[in-house]
Amino acid sequence: MSDFRQTLPHAGSQSTSAVARNRVLRNTYWLLALSLIPTVLGAAIGLSSGMNQFMSESPGTSSLIFLIGAFGLMFLVERNKNSSLGVALLLGFTFFMGLMLSRMLGFVLGMGNGAQLIMLAFGGTAAVFGTMATVASTTKRDFTHWQKFLFVGVVLLLVAMLANIFLQIAALTLTLSVLAIGIFSAFLLVDLQRIIRGGETNYISATLAVYLDLYNIFVNLLMLLGIFGGSRD
Repeated sequence: MSDFRQTLPHAGSQSTSAVARNRVLRNTYWLLALSLIPTVLGAAIGLSSGMNQFMSESPGTSSLIFLIGAFGLMFLVERNKNSSLGVALLLGFTFFMGLMLSRMLGFVLGMGNGAQLIMLAFGGTAAVFGTMATVASTTKRDFTHWQKFLFVGVVLLLVAMLANIFLQIAALTLTLSVLAIGIFSAFLLVDLQRIIRGGETNYISATLAVYLDLYNIFVNLLMLLGIFGGSRD
């Protein structure tokens, strides 16, 4: 009897932990879906206002605005992740990312099959998400130790992309896009597994991480499709 009683708190703790993990995962998916609305809205405003043309004509300036805006908003989101303000800031961040996305969308929509390429990139990103979510929830292997290695890869990737703004080397652009898709797909797997296994307990931070993974996969996949599959009228 004493042995049985001693196992009860442990079983209850496991049950509570599972409920908490499921709640974080569920809230993350809901907030991630909600974040697509301001992203689409921001992209539409960027295209309709001609902001995408300005960014295309001034890549250096637009990159500086992107870095300051993105990192500044990410800092504010993390700073307020334990309050409802964090949700508002996250949605504001996704709106800003939509504005920045309009540059790439404008370039692709200028192609004869631009709309099809955007849908293909979206479908490819969704397929990557589905694959990584399945692996993260079914495998027994721990991928979370990849996080530090992948972070270094992202930093190096960012430096190379900034340099290529001025170098304009086509082969380097292709290489960096392929590497970005691979790195952020791996990061997506790590972030999803951390959420599923309880390593991330804040759904706002979790949503921010997964959103960034998907955003970068989509952008770089769209770039590759535009280069290799785009057709001009």
